[in-house]
Amino acid sequence: MGIAADIITIFIAALFGAVIAQRLKQPLILGYILAGIVIGPFTPGITIKDIHEIELLAEIGVALLLFALGLEFSIKELKPVRKIALIGTPIQILLTMSLGFGLGKFFGWSTQESLWFGAIISLSSTMVLLKTLMNQGLMGTLSSRVMIGMLIVQDLAVVPLMIILPQLSEPKAGLPILGLAALKSVLFLLLMFYLGTRLLPRILAYIANWNSRELFILTITAMGLGIGYATYLVGLSFAFGAFVAGMVLSESDYGHQALSDIIPLRDIFGLLFFTSVGMLLDINFLIANWDKVLFMVLLVSLGKGTIFAGLTRLFGYSNVVPIAVAFGLFQVGEFSFVLARVGVAHHAIDNNMYSFVLATAVLSMVATPFVSGLTTPLYKLKKRFFQHEVLLTDNIPVEGLKEHVIIAGGGRVGQHIAHILRQIDVPFVLIELNHQRKDECKAAGLPVIFGDVSQAVVLEAAEVSKAKLLLITIPSIITTQTIVKLVHQQQPGLHVVARAEGLEQMKTLYKSGVYMVVLPELEAGLEIARQALIHLQVPVTLIQGYTDTVRRQLYAPIYNSHYDYHLLSQLDKAKDLLEISWLTIPTDSPLLGRTIKDAAIRTRTGASLVAVIHEGQFSPNPTIDYRFTQDDLVAVIGNCQQRQAFRGLAEAEGEFPKCGKST
Repeated sequence: MGIAADIITIFIAALFGAVIAQRLKQPLILGYILAGIVIGPFTPGITIKDIHEIELLAEIGVALLLFALGLEFSIKELKPVRKIALIGTPIQILLTMSLGFGLGKFFGWSTQESLWFGAIISLSSTMVLLKTLMNQGLMGTLSSRVMIGMLIVQDLAVVPLMIILPQLSEPKAGLPILGLAALKSVLFLLLMFYLGTRLLPRILAYIANWNSRELFILTITAMGLGIGYATYLVGLSFAFGAFVAGMVLSESDYGHQALSDIIPLRDIFGLLFFTSVGMLLDINFLIANWDKVLFMVLLVSLGKGTIFAGLTRLFGYSNVVPIAVAFGLFQVGEFSFVLARVGVAHHAIDNNMYSFVLATAVLSMVATPFVSGLTTPLYKLKKRFFQHEVLLTDNIPVEGLKEHVIIAGGGRVGQHIAHILRQIDVPFVLIELNHQRKDECKAAGLPVIFGDVSQAVVLEAAEVSKAKLLLITIPSIITTQTIVKLVHQQQPGLHVVARAEGLEQMKTLYKSGVYMVVLPELEAGLEIARQALIHLQVPVTLIQGYTDTVRRQLYAPIYNSHYDYHLLSQLDKAKDLLEISWLTIPTDSPLLGRTIKDAAIRTRTGASLVAVIHEGQFSPNPTIDYRFTQDDLVAVIGNCQQRQAFRGLAEAEGEFPKCGKST
C-alpha cells in the first residue's frame, strides 16, 4: 500500500500515544511524539518505511499550525499586558538565545549550532501551559494573562526566526540574501494587506452564500496553503505565507468560522508533524547521553525561569506573579520542534543535536505541570521567611476591615455599588487591578486595594476571612470561577454575588458555588420592556406580574430560599403599585381653605396625602388640621384610579394622567 500503510500505522500509533498522554494528564502532542519514537527507525518493531514522504506531509501540518495561529491572533488579548508582552517578550527571546548560545559553547558545539540551540529554547509551550492552567483552575488570573500574552508574541516570533536563522548560518553569503528576504517579506505583507483584505473576504462571502460547509472548508484551506505556496515560489517561507493569510482572514467577518473549520484539519496534519518529530529521536543516543540531557534540562529550566522572573519583576509585577510566570514558562515549546526541523533541513544542526534538543524539550514539557504546581507552596514559604511586598492600598479605615463587603472590580458598576454602600454606612473595600480605575476610586475617597483579586495575597489584604459578602462585578466567567474557588478555600461560608452573560454561564456559576448570579442584560431588557408597556398604557399590575414571573424563574435559587429577598421583591412590587404623585393646588380648587379632615380625601378618593410643600417648607405626614392654600404642592400615594380621583377632587377641570404614569 506504500505511503497509505505508513499513514494508517501513524494514526493507530498516535491514537495509543494520545490515550496514554490523556491518562497521564499530559498534552496530546507528547503522545504523538511518543508514537513517533515507537514507529521510528531507531526502535525495534513496526517501522515507517518512507519517512521522507511523511515529512513532506508534515510540512502541511506546520503551515496549517501557523495558518490557525494567524486566524487566532487578536491584539485585544495583548492589551491588558501589552507592555510586557510586546516589549518584554522580545527581550526575553534575545536573553534566552544568549543563554542557549553560552550553553552550546559550554558543551563544545559550533557557533552555528549554539545559535540555533539558543533560538530553539527561547520559545515556550502554549499547549502545555494552557492545559496546565486549566487543570489547576488558574485561567483568568493576572499570572495567566501575563503568560498567555508573552506566549502569543513568542508564537508570532517563530515566523521571522524561520526566515532569519537559515541565513545567519552562513553570514557572508546569507546577509545579502537576508536583506532580499526582508524586502520580499515587506512587499508581500503590503500586497497581502492591501489586496487580501479586499479580495479574500469577498471570495469567502461569495462562497458562504452557497451554504455549503464542505466548499467553505475547501476554500479556506486552499487560501491558506495556496498563499503559503506562493510565498515559497518567491523564495520565502511556506509557513510564513500561511501565517499571513490567517492574519488577513482573521479580520474578516468569516474569521471565527474559518478558524473553527480549519482546526480539525490542522489537528490531523499536526498529528503527522509531531509524530514525524518523534521519528527523528535517536533512543540510543538518548540512552548514551542521559546524564547530559538531564543536566541540560536543569540548566535551561533554571536559566529561562530566572529570565522570566526577572523581566516580570522589572515590568512592575510583584507578589506571586514572577514566580508563577517563571514556573509556567521555563519549558521548551512545540514551535521549537518547527525550528529544529528547519535547522535539520538546512543542515545547520545534525541528527545527534536534534535528538538532544528534542529530548530536552519533551522532558521539560513533562515536568511543567509538576513544577507549576509548586508556585503556591513556594510563594507561601517566601512570605514566611522574607518580607513580602506590601500591597498598594488607599482610604482603608484605621481600625481595619471587619463585617464588610468586598467588591471585586472598581469599574463603573463597582464604584456605583460602593457609593450606595457608603451612603447607608455599610463597610466595604474595592479591589481593582487597573491603575487608572484605582486612582479614580482613591480620588472619590473609596477604600481600594490595588491588586489581582484572584490571588490569595490580595484576598488576605482584603480580610476575606472577616468579610460578610463578596460582590464580583468582573464579566469574565473564568476569572469569576477562579475567584470563587480561591475564596471558598479561605472562607467556605462566604456568600458570593456575581454577574453572568447568559443562562448557560448563570448555571455554570451556580454549580461553582456562587450564591447569587445577576444577569445585567436581563435586567436592562426588563426595564426597557417595562417602560415600553407603560408607554402603551398597559396596566401596571400586568407589567409587574410579568417582570416578577421572569425574575422568579431565573433567580429561583435565591428567591425561594431567602425570606428577605422575597420580602424585598414584594416591597418593590408595592412601591410600583402605590406610586407617589405631586400636584399643585390651583387658584380655583374646591380644596382651598379646607382642612384635610373636612375634605375627607381618604374617604372620598382612597388616596392618602403624605406630604405638603408650603412656601418652600417640606412637611411630611401633615396633620388632619392642615388647611390647603393656593400653590401648595401636595403628594398623594395610591394606585392609578385613587390618584386620578384625587386630581378630579382638587382640580375643577384637571385630569389625572393616564394610569401607569406618575407625575
